[in-house]
Amino acid sequence: MRDRSRKSEPLVTRANAMLKLASFKPIEWAPGALEAVRGFPKAVRIGIGRALQFAQAGSKHPATKVLKGFAGASVLEIVEDHDRATYRAVYTVRFKDAVYVLHAFQKKSKRAIATPRREIDLIKERLRWAEQSQRNS
Repeated sequence: MRDRSRKSEPLVTRANAMLKLASFKPIEWAPGALEAVRGFPKAVRIGIGRALQFAQAGSKHPATKVLKGFAGASVLEIVEDHDRATYRAVYTVRFKDAVYVLHAFQKKSKRAIATPRREIDLIKERLRWAEQSQRNS
C-alpha cells in the first residue's frame, strides 16, 4: 500500500531535476587514464566515479582538491584512501564542453604528501593533449 501522507513531488521540480541530469558535461579520458581507474579496487572506483559526477554537474566533491603547480583552480585531484593505500585521479574543468580526466594512479610514496614529479610531468603532458583535443573538436 502506498503512503498517501507524503505529497507528490511537483512536476516542475521533477522537470528541473531531469534538466539538471541532461546538462551533465561528458567525460573525456586521456590515454591510459580509464585503464588505470579500472585497475583500482571497487570502492575506489565508486568514490572516483561519484566525484566525477559532481564535476560533470559543475560542482566539487569533498574528496576533491585543487592540484598545486597549475595556474588557477581548473586542475583538480580526487584523493581516495583504501586499505592503507592512496589513489588519485586528476581532471580538469578548464573546458566548457567536457570534463577531461588526465591521469589516475596509486600514490606509492609514504614519506610525503606531494605528488611525485614524474606524475606531474605526465599530467602536464596530458593537459596539453586535452587542449589540443579541445581545439580540434
